Amino acid sequence: MYRGATSRPPAGPPGAAHAAFRDSWRAVKRQNKAALGVGDPDALHDVMIKRFHEYKRQLLKVLHVATLHQRRLAGATMPARVVLFGGKAAPSYHAAKSIIHLINRLADLVRDDPYVTVVFPPNYNVTLAERIVPAADLSEQISLAGKEASGTGNMKLALNGALTIGTLDGANIEIRDRVGAENFFLFGLDARQASELRAGDYRPRDLYEADPELKAAVDLIGSLGFGDVVDSILGRDEYLALADYRAYVDAQDRVDAAWQDPDDWARMSILNTARCGFFSSDRTVADYCATIWKIT
Repeated sequence: MYRGATSRPPAGPPGAAHAAFRDSWRAVKRQNKAALGVGDPDALHDVMIKRFHEYKRQLLKVLHVATLHQRRLAGATMPARVVLFGGKAAPSYHAAKSIIHLINRLADLVRDDPYVTVVFPPNYNVTLAERIVPAADLSEQISLAGKEASGTGNMKLALNGALTIGTLDGANIEIRDRVGAENFFLFGLDARQASELRAGDYRPRDLYEADPELKAAVDLIGSLGFGDVVDSILGRDEYLALADYRAYVDAQDRVDAAWQDPDDWARMSILNTARCGFFSSDRTVADYCATIWKIT
């Protein structure tokens, strides 16, 4: 099974190497998903919870969901997913609000799909996050590289055993360094590549015409009545959703392959939690005291 590594990494903390502990870990995660109650607790819970902004690229996730749905209509089988979006947009941010509307329309479209469930709980807040984060299997951290100042939601999800799929942006870089590249699903342009592409002669419509799956996904969005979204990404695509689409979908295919080995997924999940202790608030405050505030 390919995850970007050429060989299996060391087992890490003792619990990750013990079959009984991995079984208990999976049981607790399943219990958290059942308590959340938004879909099949045995399905992969694919979570994207954050402020709505075009650079955070909820739209890229929408394109992936549309692709999964189109594959299913073509007869493909795949691991079941519950795709959970959460977040709010600024009151006057009409483009972000349009994407929220699109997600809810997409949820209606795939309502009877046996493989893909889309959930958008109302009024996302910290209280709801306290239930979602422990239930997450996959953490979506797919902002355009170079745009995320830091990010802390990705740390919370990793600390709770979610594997990250993401770009080299913000705290993703530190998380990947801590958990190991083999336990992180990396994809997409880096900050330099993204900057150069945006400054050059980028033509998103060329990508749309060249990739049948991408074209089908974009056309599906248009068929739902979101011509404004289609015009935006085929015209300017300011945050390069189409440029990163193929790499992202390919990374998600690696996620599907990894999910089908539940024992190894549990091992990676345990390592994410164990190795992300560095991001604890206790360590952070102690570091500030020692290096910035100079107090004991």
